[in-house]
Amino acid sequence: MALKATINKVSLSLSDMDNHKYQDYSFTVAQHPSETDQRMMLRILAFALNANEQLEFTKGLCADDEPELWQKSLSDEIELWIELGLPDEKRIKKACNRAEQVLLYTYGEGDQSVWLDKNQNKLHNYSNLTCISIKASESQQLATLAARSMRFTVTIQDGQVWFNSDDTSVMVEPITIQTSTK
Repeated sequence: MALKATINKVSLSLSDMDNHKYQDYSFTVAQHPSETDQRMMLRILAFALNANEQLEFTKGLCADDEPELWQKSLSDEIELWIELGLPDEKRIKKACNRAEQVLLYTYGEGDQSVWLDKNQNKLHNYSNLTCISIKASESQQLATLAARSMRFTVTIQDGQVWFNSDDTSVMVEPITIQTSTK
C-alpha cells in the first residue's frame, strides 16, 4: 500500500519591506512521503520570497513536468517557474523554454559548489534563469520549524528573511549565485 502525502497547514503573515508587500496567506502544503522537512520548508521560503496571489504550489515531486511552485497568467502561460535542489541541465532547459522567468533555489551540504562548477557554462545560456543559494546550516534550521500546523510571521528586509513562530526565530539569507543575461 502506497504512503499518502502529509497535509500541512500554513498561516503566513508576510512583511516584505524590500518589495513593499504586506499580506497574510493561508494555504496547505502536501508533503510527499519521500520529501524531507528541509525541502518542504524551502518551498515555503520560496513562496514567501515570491509571494503573489497567482503563485501556486504544484504536485512537486509527484510530477516530472511541473516545478515546485509556479505563477501562470490568465491565458495559462507560465510566468514564473520555481525549482529546488540541484537539477540536471535538461530540466533547467525545459523550465527556461516553458517559462518567462525561472528561479532555482539550490541547497545542500557542499554539493552546491560542485554542481555550480559543473554547470556554470551551461547556465549562462539561459537569459531567464536566476540561481539562488541557501546555506545548508540555514535550511537545516528552517527545517526545525516544520509541523502539521504552522503559523509564521515572515519579515524580509535587506535580503534577510526572518521566519518567526511562537517560540523560535530563524534567519535565512539567500545569496544570488547566478543571474543569466544574454
